[in-house]
Amino acid sequence: MGTPEKNTDEPDLECGRLLFAQTCEFIIGVANLEQLPVTDLPEIAFAGRSNVGKSSLVNALTGRKTLARTSNTPGRTQQINLFTLGDRMMLADLPGYGFAKAPKKEVDRWVENMTGYLSGRQQLRRCCLLIDARHGFKDSDRDVMAMLDRAAVSYQIILTKCDKIKPAALIKLEEATLAELAKRTAAFPTLHKTSSMSSTGIAELRAALAELAISS
Repeated sequence: MGTPEKNTDEPDLECGRLLFAQTCEFIIGVANLEQLPVTDLPEIAFAGRSNVGKSSLVNALTGRKTLARTSNTPGRTQQINLFTLGDRMMLADLPGYGFAKAPKKEVDRWVENMTGYLSGRQQLRRCCLLIDARHGFKDSDRDVMAMLDRAAVSYQIILTKCDKIKPAALIKLEEATLAELAKRTAAFPTLHKTSSMSSTGIAELRAALAELAISS
C-alpha cells in the first residue's frame, strides 16, 4: 500500500518556497501538440476533471491570484497552458476532462491533446493528478491513470478542496485512495492533501515538486 504524505523537513520547505517565489510567466496556450515549445526544462503537468481546481492550485503554488485563469464554469481551460518558473521548471495547466460545457467535438479534441501530451512529452517529469476530495475517484480519473500506467508516466495524486469535507471523511478517503494507488504501476506512492483556499498542504507540495527542478 502507498503511504500518507510524509512530514517535510524545514530545509525542503524552504527550497520549495524559494523555487515557487521565482518569476512565473505564461508562455503559450497550446491548441494542438505541434505548438509545444522545445525546451530542456523539466515539466510538471496538472491534470484532473473539469472544475477540480487545477488553475487555483497553480495560483496557490506560485502565490499569484491571477496567473492561471479560474472559473466556476467547468471546461474553462481549453488549451494546454504553459508557464516558466524561473529558469528551472515548466508548469502545464491541462484542459479538464469529464463534464465540460462545450460541443462534444471540442471536448474530444481537448482530451486527445491532453492524452497525446501526457503520453509523449519527454520533458514531463511528473503529472499531478488532482482529485476533488468531496467526490474521490471517478471512472474518468481511472481511465487517465490507466493511460499513464501504460505510458509509464510518473503521476502523483493531489487531493483538492480538502477544507470542504470533515476530518473523519478525509481520513477515510485517504485510506481508500492509497489502497487504490497500490494497484497502479506508475503511481507515486504518496499523496498530498491540499486546499487552495486555506493553503493547506501547499508548502509541502512545493517542496516535493522542487526535488524535480533543475538545480541552479
